[in-house]
Amino acid sequence: MTLPLCRLYLITPPRLDDPTEFADALAGAVDAGDVAALQIRLKDVDDETIARAVAAIRTVAQARDVAVILNDRPDLAAALGCDGVHVGQSDASYAEARRLVGPDRMVGVTCHDSRHLAMEAAEAGADYVAFGAFFPTTTKDAPTRADPELLSIWQETMQTPCVAIGGVTAENARGLAAAGADFLAVSAGVWAYPQGPAAAVRALNAAIAEGLAERG
Repeated sequence: MTLPLCRLYLITPPRLDDPTEFADALAGAVDAGDVAALQIRLKDVDDETIARAVAAIRTVAQARDVAVILNDRPDLAAALGCDGVHVGQSDASYAEARRLVGPDRMVGVTCHDSRHLAMEAAEAGADYVAFGAFFPTTTKDAPTRADPELLSIWQETMQTPCVAIGGVTAENARGLAAAGADFLAVSAGVWAYPQGPAAAVRALNAAIAEGLAERG
């Protein structure tokens, strides 16, 4: 029997004034515990700014087997050597994203609180679907609020991995892991953690372990 897994999926702060300094913080966080992926999600910036961020972050992440996912921009994800792209319902379609990044990079899709949207994305070939927001979040405007039961139903009925996103912290991660999330997407819960990002990764992985132990 394969044991269930739930892993961390980090998301950058919406603004990186110094990508090199952030890359150092990322290295410390990833070295502190298991992290599967990092999504580069920057708000209201030009392509050159995104390129500088990817250049600073990609080597640090990929050297540690952390997949680098670019938010919203499948064209840049392919051009800049990212491992994949994440698209929202108002961004490029899954089909367009797949066309731009090719067959070997990951494409993840935001599905809010909708199992219907998630099933459509999974059937189209998405590598993962993201549900949320599960908790209030200051990082991004969340149009929907998802119930953890959605993760349980998805885990029981579908093979495509699911990501839980929105206000995830070390204090509430346990319940999402127990409910059935394959990945927990965390931004402020790591970078704004009072004891620092490395301590946050350790605390989150401890909470995930407790949640997995509860998963029946």
